[in-house]
Amino acid sequence: PAKRETNTMPQWAGSSWYFLRYVDNHNDKELASQEMLKKWAPVDLYVGGIEHAVLHLLYARFYTKFLYDIGAVPFEEPFQRLFNQGMITKNGSKMSKSLGNVVSPDDLVQNYGCDSLRMYELFVGPPEMDCDWDDSGIDGVFRFLNRVWKLVYNNKDLNVTASKDMEYLRNKLVYDITNRLEALTMNTVVSGFMEYTNKIIDLGKKEGGVDRQTLETLVVLLAPFAPHIAEELWKELGHAESVFDAGWPEVDESKLVQDTVEIALQVSGKFRDTMVISVDADKDSVLAQAKEVLASRLEGKTIVKEIYVPGKIVNIIAK
Repeated sequence: PAKRETNTMPQWAGSSWYFLRYVDNHNDKELASQEMLKKWAPVDLYVGGIEHAVLHLLYARFYTKFLYDIGAVPFEEPFQRLFNQGMITKNGSKMSKSLGNVVSPDDLVQNYGCDSLRMYELFVGPPEMDCDWDDSGIDGVFRFLNRVWKLVYNNKDLNVTASKDMEYLRNKLVYDITNRLEALTMNTVVSGFMEYTNKIIDLGKKEGGVDRQTLETLVVLLAPFAPHIAEELWKELGHAESVFDAGWPEVDESKLVQDTVEIALQVSGKFRDTMVISVDADKDSVLAQAKEVLASRLEGKTIVKEIYVPGKIVNIIAK
């Protein structure tokens, strides 16, 4: 085995170039082979606070340009994309031991588990913005992960065939989570998981259960954010290999076409019911169907106005 390399420059100076060694770290003839550098580098995404711009980021670019000039690396820029994340504050101030506002993860992990903490850190706000820490906010994420756990356990042994609506919901889940992840809007990724989990639970209640493919898709998507729970659930779904060997789910575009849509029904601005309509239903037929569904609510009243927002809502004003 290769000897441990300890004669590098200290701290930020060493890390400004030594990351290139990781692509071929046993090479004792050169920094790294051109073949391995072309395969693994340059870095796709650099995530760091703005305070790193002067030291690490600036010098990493300087070193890489020098290494390119002498033919050691086949690229001039070390990082293809830069993302500066915001800072987590406490009561409006930067966390500091001297201020006594540092949040220790130990108690949170003990009470909620590290997956809940991991997801709450992403959920606390837009990643590019400064966000204030709220100790109570982790409760919601903890409850969400418990819903996912119960969803899988309550449905994993059911022999359910996915309906067209469930196939749509599953593919829309993959589509939205993938796009939000690629956009690095991590807080909306977490909110998307919450939204779609609730929809899957509600649809499963109507249809007598949730099919295995939908459960597996949800668990695989969740794995990068809650790896411990996802790994356990993956095993419960009958898989011997790791969930991280499953591959990222792909969207079936043909399943994203909906024939029907559920709309809300209001009487004089107050929600009263919902109904399912064809996506190409005309206004007159939608209003006629709505009045049938709301017949008991309209009995003895005079209809003053009928409002239809296509694919969204019907509001019947009555006195």
